[in-house]
Amino acid sequence: MIATLAATTQAALRRYTRSWGLWAVLLIGPIAARWWIPRDDATTAVIAIDGHAPILSSAMLGVTLGVVVSTLLLPVGFIYLRSNVTRRQPWQVDSVTPASRVGIALGQFFADALVFAGVLAGLSCAGLIIGALLLSPHAFRPIEILGPLWLIAGPSLLVVAGVRTLFAARPRLRGALGEVAFFCLWMASLVMAIGAGEGGQTDFRHNMADMAGFLRPLTAELNPGDPVNLSIGSSVLVGAERIAIDPVVGITSPGYVASRLGWAGIALVLAALGGLVYRSPVRGQSVVRPGRFARWNRPAPTRPADPDAPAARRVAMALPGLLRSEAGLIVRGRMARVAVAVIAVAGLLVDFRHVASPAILLLLIFGATAHAGRSEQAKLIALTATMRVSPWARRAAFVLATTGWSVAAGLPAIARGLTMGLVEPLWLSLGTGAVVGAVTMALARVSRSAFAPRLVLLLAWYGYISV
Repeated sequence: MIATLAATTQAALRRYTRSWGLWAVLLIGPIAARWWIPRDDATTAVIAIDGHAPILSSAMLGVTLGVVVSTLLLPVGFIYLRSNVTRRQPWQVDSVTPASRVGIALGQFFADALVFAGVLAGLSCAGLIIGALLLSPHAFRPIEILGPLWLIAGPSLLVVAGVRTLFAARPRLRGALGEVAFFCLWMASLVMAIGAGEGGQTDFRHNMADMAGFLRPLTAELNPGDPVNLSIGSSVLVGAERIAIDPVVGITSPGYVASRLGWAGIALVLAALGGLVYRSPVRGQSVVRPGRFARWNRPAPTRPADPDAPAARRVAMALPGLLRSEAGLIVRGRMARVAVAVIAVAGLLVDFRHVASPAILLLLIFGATAHAGRSEQAKLIALTATMRVSPWARRAAFVLATTGWSVAAGLPAIARGLTMGLVEPLWLSLGTGAVVGAVTMALARVSRSAFAPRLVLLLAWYGYISV
């Protein structure tokens, strides 16, 4: 199994280095680090406690970088691992090889871990440069910057690699369902961490509830039982007063370091489990009948071709038909449309800005990026260029259809707001839908894939719900 693990790791790393996305991921951290670390006179901060930014120190600088990676950038890392050149696996060879499936899964896991180690290495260099520029010579301690950064972010990224390996082993989780499942796990981990920190306990069991590892270093000096009021990644307005936080107190608290090692071990177990439960994409000889739910959710069957049918006539109004087609391809299937209806009704019962609007945007992000990634393939563009409607008209219809879905999902809340003299739901629906459509189409046009727009929009979505 050792030889299989080494060969798989080497092969995966070679494929990573041939992807332009690797260099984009390696540069995200160092470039963004400049905006994550505010100066003393800044009015915004990426981390705020009770509306105030912590005083910058070497340890606080490392904690800030590690916390942002372990919370905000986890979906970015997962989407990258799922959307790069390793997405297509040579299963025709792998499925029949006598090599250990666990060894293959662990090899892919270690390759992903090495890629994340490169990301943290680039971020470490950026952190040292920022620390040398912003901190006084006697306050600049490289060990205090690097230690918290790797301790907080490292296990979280390993968990992402482990979950990716596990999801890649099951056919149902290799597609969009796996991305939605990871997103739910990510949000649940953040909520669970905040809930575990309400009581102020510092033992190993409560620290294990914090997969991202951000709670204890930031709240160790708060009084036990006080409510945890943290803002991460939102760039909220902060007061002129700064809060003195010593993250070392939280890092050295009982059970914290052990919990980070525990999560690293869980990541390894998830990767090995992926090898044990692996199922080949090759279908067996037996015909698999779709279940009742799958039959209900799939689109209606097309009518059979009629060889005696007359030639199609020129459509009198091509643009409305194009708009309808784009809308149907963005939100596909009965379940997706039921979800839109549920969100629309929920807009009357919950806060539109913080609940209903983010929900419809999340649905549109996955649907719009998937459709844009398909439609912007070079061969498909060459085909659609021969049609009456130009590709640019189709792209404009895509943006209008995305905006239309956003407005349709918010229509009940918009109507209620207009009766009360409030236009915020209308402007939010129009603005956010148009932004999702325009950004998706622009990035898909450049990258020819769904990876880049989905990555950027998920980051923007997190900022939208945080501010």
